[in-house]
Amino acid sequence: MRSCVPNSLARWSSLACALLFASAVLAADKVDVNSADAATIDRVLVNIGPSKAQAIVAHRDANGPYKSLEQLAKVKGIGLKTVELNRDRIDLGAGSAGQPAATAQAANSP
Repeated sequence: MRSCVPNSLARWSSLACALLFASAVLAADKVDVNSADAATIDRVLVNIGPSKAQAIVAHRDANGPYKSLEQLAKVKGIGLKTVELNRDRIDLGAGSAGQPAATAQAANSP
């Protein structure tokens, strides 16, 4: 009788490698929340569905561009925990990514 352990081990190893590479590719995705549409925000950010993505766009349209990551927590349904979870996926465009609100405002004032 042939053992299927080596064959199964090879399959699991291949699957683990594929998942590792897929997660690295997905982790590399970034989204500029100051210019992206709701569908793109929904696709790239973790724990953000279509309604929260639309809320991010609506908040941006009503209040202007986000100057800090923490401002995203002002959007209904999004807390600081979700912002922190997505910190590496969020881009604010124009060089203000990751700056605290006070630093971003100081950089933009004359």
